[in-house]
Amino acid sequence: MPVANRNPEIKYTKLFINNEWVDSVSGKKFATLNPTTGEKIIDVSEGDKADVEKAVKAARAAFEYGSVWNQMVPSERGRLMLKLADLMERDLEYLANLETLDNGKPFTYAQADIALSAKHIRYFAGWTDKIHGDTIPVDAPNQMSMTLKEPVGVVAGIIPWNFPVLMAAWKLGPALAAGCVIILKPAEQTPLTCLYLGALAKEAGFPPGVIQVIPGYGPTAGAALTAHPHVDKVSFTGSTEVGRIVMSASAHASNLKRVSLELGGKSPLIICADANLEEAAQLAHFALFFNQGQCCCAGSRTYVEEGIYDAFVKRATELAQARKVGDPYEGATEHGPQIDSDQFKKIQDLIDSGKKEGAKLMCGGGRWGDKGYFIQPTVFADVNDNMRIAKEEIFGPVQSIFKFKTLDEAVKKSNETNYGLAAAIITTDINKAMNFARRVRAGTVWINCFDAFHSNAPFGGYKESGFGRDLGEAALHEYLEVKCVTMQLK
Repeated sequence: MPVANRNPEIKYTKLFINNEWVDSVSGKKFATLNPTTGEKIIDVSEGDKADVEKAVKAARAAFEYGSVWNQMVPSERGRLMLKLADLMERDLEYLANLETLDNGKPFTYAQADIALSAKHIRYFAGWTDKIHGDTIPVDAPNQMSMTLKEPVGVVAGIIPWNFPVLMAAWKLGPALAAGCVIILKPAEQTPLTCLYLGALAKEAGFPPGVIQVIPGYGPTAGAALTAHPHVDKVSFTGSTEVGRIVMSASAHASNLKRVSLELGGKSPLIICADANLEEAAQLAHFALFFNQGQCCCAGSRTYVEEGIYDAFVKRATELAQARKVGDPYEGATEHGPQIDSDQFKKIQDLIDSGKKEGAKLMCGGGRWGDKGYFIQPTVFADVNDNMRIAKEEIFGPVQSIFKFKTLDEAVKKSNETNYGLAAAIITTDINKAMNFARRVRAGTVWINCFDAFHSNAPFGGYKESGFGRDLGEAALHEYLEVKCVTMQLK
């Protein structure tokens, strides 16, 4: 049974380039903070353009024809990935403690994240020797064509702060299975666990340059990766605003590199009157408040059919008031702090806007405690679609409840957003469920469940929630080029 440790040893704070721990070229460092207290944990080397140059050079060498990685048979790549997964599970307790320290999520949830991350790596390890092309019967009597599937090359994996290890695994798995090499740029708020993954990659036996980690800021390290002419693909998870910058840099300041984007969301959760009220309230509570509301696919627009609306609001408020907020290392804690002061202020500003614009505050709405970045679980009722809390991604513990009369109305309201990451419906009527699933404009639809992620099921968005897919076979295609070879036969 993993044991909570509020002071895990910080083993790695330098850049991980070419299987070596190095200081940044500039010598600069930045502080990573404990969101539970707001205090500094430690200083970490700050990578920027010069360090990206070094990492890309090492990555190109690792990817070149004739390199150890290039010549490695697919099943051997899979073996290294399985070894990495084993090491992640071996050090699950340490990684979870480090994640809780740097991110603030409850220790029990951090454990689940690490276990799921190892599972994702294992899933993609199984794909390494199953990637193949096709033979094509072309319309010429003495010709034949075939396709080869080849790795796209050097990948920049830019990951967010809400699920640092899990999002790293989502990038590492398909990239390595496809035969790519990857440079990870963790969020500046949460660099520590990603750096430790670098150490595990070396221990697993990955050749130098195949997996590298450069902590730093988006406008410097991130921008250098997206604009670099020898980076072949960027896989980015984060906000829609930054996604626009990544896409623009990849096109206009670079080599028109491949891009996949998993961005923001304002996901609708439809609760029909035929649903079990208690089960629906519990599921809606989880859909919004999990990870302190810091989920891109959070069910942040809760639409409730008018026949059960008042009873649902009452129960949703009770659940939010009963939610256990506090020290994330305590076993009973369900709800930790927000990631940093900027996020805290953004959420509080949106809560204040809800009050001013006439939403009915049922509970919460302010700071919890006197230190760190805790916000009370907050519930608004009688929200209308023109309010800021209805339109903007809050990325915090704020449940907004709307009323609807018909399923047609619920579908229309669900689609009246620039986002399209996820959507869900709770109903006992399969016809309603499938009607909604067919008509809603979202990349993932959940029926009578929420946040149901599986390694072999694709995840990604429509519209301003991005494009491309993580997880499943679909994710592999993001890291592969298709080459057509046609030959003349005599």
